[in-house]
Amino acid sequence: MQFEETDIPAVKIVTPKKQGDARGFFSEVYKQSDWDAAGLDYRFVQDNHSYSAPVGTLRGLHFQTPPVAQDKLVRVIRGRILDIAVDIRRSSPTFGRHVAVELSAENWRQLFIPAGFAHGFVTLEPDTEVLYKVTSLYSPAHDRGLAYDDPDIAIEWPAPPGGLILSDKDKRWPRLRDLADAFA
Repeated sequence: MQFEETDIPAVKIVTPKKQGDARGFFSEVYKQSDWDAAGLDYRFVQDNHSYSAPVGTLRGLHFQTPPVAQDKLVRVIRGRILDIAVDIRRSSPTFGRHVAVELSAENWRQLFIPAGFAHGFVTLEPDTEVLYKVTSLYSPAHDRGLAYDDPDIAIEWPAPPGGLILSDKDKRWPRLRDLADAFA
């Protein structure tokens, strides 16, 4: 398993080895001992699976507040996304900055996003499926979000001709400057 730093060192690109032959392929997409060897001491407790039919489906920017903040490991099993992680840790030197990484079934990359980051993605292909592991169970009482179109963050979301498709909930999240301090 290969671990790469991004422009924000806490966010990592994780690429599992993939071995193929005439029958197809085999890959260990997660192996605790590899994470331990890389100094990444996380324990995942829940797997989530999302399916998005149309191109331009935007999910995010989401996070959970302490004490059930979530670290995430995101991968695509069908299709392609632009995955975004925004640093919302007020004391961080990279506060308000974001990382954008393309993940696809073809490139086999995964993105590790630690707690203290808002996370979202937009689909770049139809019928995209995303799997992600989290380190805390989902808690509606701690579910929060950040405005996907906050001009202070300036994420360049690719959009199809018809525009982005968002849930009503994702259209109403506050801007970063109005976000309650959840992470020091």
